[in-house]
Amino acid sequence: MNWSANAIVLYSVFLAAILIYVPFLVVGYARFQLGYDRSRPRAMFDQLPPYAQRATWAHQNAFETFMVYAAAALMAYMTGVDSGLAAGATIAFIAARLLYPLFYILDIPLARSLMFAIGQLCTYSLFFLSFLQIQ
Repeated sequence: MNWSANAIVLYSVFLAAILIYVPFLVVGYARFQLGYDRSRPRAMFDQLPPYAQRATWAHQNAFETFMVYAAAALMAYMTGVDSGLAAGATIAFIAARLLYPLFYILDIPLARSLMFAIGQLCTYSLFFLSFLQIQ
């Protein structure tokens, strides 16, 4: 399949939205193991094992990064950025955000931080490309 950079950018927003919930699958598993308390689901946090607490934090971080990334990707789309660099930035963002929760859950802080930095670099690259496009 031969997709344009614009198509890749738009699909990446959809994939990034899905990736928000990947770490929460781990949280759900841990909650199930403990005996899920439907009346107080947030009160269970302190009872979760450390890996599930880190999964919760990865899930929360995914929301935080998604908002900025979605704005950058949609800005690139709306300004007509249609380049291999934009497509590469979106693919690298998705890869980094796929690995970020894995490294967070496994408690590998250096790798986690590197994935966060790559994701941020990709996001701000899309902003930069958009600004260049409107000049």
